[in-house]
Amino acid sequence: MIRKLKLSTEYFEAVLQDRKRVEIRIADKPYRVGDVLVLEEFDAHKRSPYTGRKVYREITHILQGAPYVPDGYVALSIAPLEEDVH
Repeated sequence: MIRKLKLSTEYFEAVLQDRKRVEIRIADKPYRVGDVLVLEEFDAHKRSPYTGRKVYREITHILQGAPYVPDGYVALSIAPLEEDVH
């Protein structure tokens, strides 16, 4: 499944440069290992907040529940795709 998520500029840059490999998210979607995330850069300080830049990552592991992740949240391990999905 392909899932679109917005990501603020500072975190987007870290993912783009492969320095950030975990996303902490509210568990409001049924995330699964193998899902592709389309992370769209978002700058709330701009009139048009979506910049148009996107990065694609695959979910490789999901951590949920105590003692490491609060109820209602998930920690998604992400990795670059072998090839882009469009």
